[in-house]
Amino acid sequence: MNSPLDRFLPISSIAYFTMEIALRPEMHTYSGGLGVLAGDTARSAADLNLPEVFVTLVSRQGYLRQEIDAAGRQVDQPAPWNPEEWCEQLNAMVAVTIEGRRVWIRPWLYRCTSPLGHVVPVILLDTDIDANDPMDRPITDRLYGGDSRYRLKQEAVLGIGGTRMLQALGFSIQIYHMNEGHAAFLTLELLRRFPRRSNRREAGGRAYDASPVLSRCLFTTHTPVEAGHDRFPYPLVQEVVGDLIELEELRIYAGVDDCNMTRLALNLSGYVNGVAVRHAETTQQMFPGYRVAAITNGVHAARWAYPAIARLFDKHIPHWAHEPELLFHADYLPDADITAAKREAKDHLVRLTEEMTGVKLDPELPIFSFARRMTGYKRPGLLLSDPERLKAIARKYPFQVVWAGKSHPADSAGKAVIEAINQATKALSAEIPMVYLQNYDTRIAEVLVAGADVWLNTPKPPQEASGTSGMKAALNGTLNLSTLDGWWVEAWIEDVTGWSIGNDGFAETEADHATDLYDKLEQKVLPLYAKDRDRWTWMTKQSISKIAAYFNTQRMMRRYTSEAYLR
Repeated sequence: MNSPLDRFLPISSIAYFTMEIALRPEMHTYSGGLGVLAGDTARSAADLNLPEVFVTLVSRQGYLRQEIDAAGRQVDQPAPWNPEEWCEQLNAMVAVTIEGRRVWIRPWLYRCTSPLGHVVPVILLDTDIDANDPMDRPITDRLYGGDSRYRLKQEAVLGIGGTRMLQALGFSIQIYHMNEGHAAFLTLELLRRFPRRSNRREAGGRAYDASPVLSRCLFTTHTPVEAGHDRFPYPLVQEVVGDLIELEELRIYAGVDDCNMTRLALNLSGYVNGVAVRHAETTQQMFPGYRVAAITNGVHAARWAYPAIARLFDKHIPHWAHEPELLFHADYLPDADITAAKREAKDHLVRLTEEMTGVKLDPELPIFSFARRMTGYKRPGLLLSDPERLKAIARKYPFQVVWAGKSHPADSAGKAVIEAINQATKALSAEIPMVYLQNYDTRIAEVLVAGADVWLNTPKPPQEASGTSGMKAALNGTLNLSTLDGWWVEAWIEDVTGWSIGNDGFAETEADHATDLYDKLEQKVLPLYAKDRDRWTWMTKQSISKIAAYFNTQRMMRRYTSEAYLR
């Protein structure tokens, strides 16, 4: 009997492990940038016909569906989806011991298909099985849900269960790529497969030969924020997953005080990279002694080009979708054509905001957008820090703002920011039209990145790892106004691809950045839009040609292949 995996098993030798992945809007298996990047990675792997298989959790209840109540507060709701609608159940099961119980895992198959006809398989792990204890069936239900114990169980299913599942399905994996540290337990599962060097421990306490694991594993870290690195107390680790390897040896790899999943991945990966040049430098400082390469993230150009923009590219730049580096020709797009395509996208955004909020924006005025995960270090309130000056600027040069973004259910500070933004939106609406779009997802994002005129990004340096939403905006001719952090350090050319907020350094205060933001709005960005639309259109084309041609996942995956997979 033929298996749905028959076409993949002889060739798929690279496994990409990720806690979340954005494959379709209907599949709620992602929360934000990490998952969207994983989805774009899978699409480019398919485009380039790479021998890759992706492993993730099924997340039946999704991350969260966000509602904004009358007071402007985020209300968390489940976001369930049915894997049977988009995936195929495979005939295999593996078990992982959790809290002393055998927890069975079954796989679902999603086929990520390129327009060129190539396919990469995505395996989604599911513990909602009748054979499991009722306590264990929900382990793979909620993305990033629950407490530390729940998260630890999920990471055991992903890292240990995912590795065993690939073996059970018949894959012969040579390279294991960890997208963040959530899957780092896979290194211990691999370590256990190799015999002890001798009957006695070697000096330093090591009982296993780590060199085969190092040659097979690579680790991409995504967060320079200390709280973003998962840590678990060793008593909890032993209680939940038992003795994967002896505690004494686990401490060597994962840290003395607690089980640090980032450090575990660092110590057992032969290749480590950050997701931007600046991020790699920051990671090197956070974890001295490790060699951290830099492969800057990208976006899947064909996925994120708005239809009117894509048609324009099809007409003037053939083959751009498969070879987005050809977009450097965007310098020569006819001004009238790019203006018309941008207006079509902007009109769509105006309709969307009216449908969602009842507020009709003016397509003749510039629209600024701030849309991302709402949390402290991204400083979403920076634009609102001086309402009186903001209103004074708007009286000279009218503009509009669209906000969107979710906060993690446990991030009370992030939720407070959302409430404050919504309150400010109401207070300022008479002079500055502002709207907050609830339940930000990829459907909203694909309209927002193309329909906005300016993409605003205000993270506190050096806490932004990359920032791929700005890349999507640039692909669609939306200009970036951002602090110099993450990817923007590499892409920024002042008054050409966009504008900076502040200088390239970490000594500046939040007040410094707020002042510079207002100065740029009043002296550069808004006057240019109001008085020199030809120059604005020129910058739009520069943004596409100088950013989209480089910051894409085709280029990113070619680098991973040559520098990491084939090392």
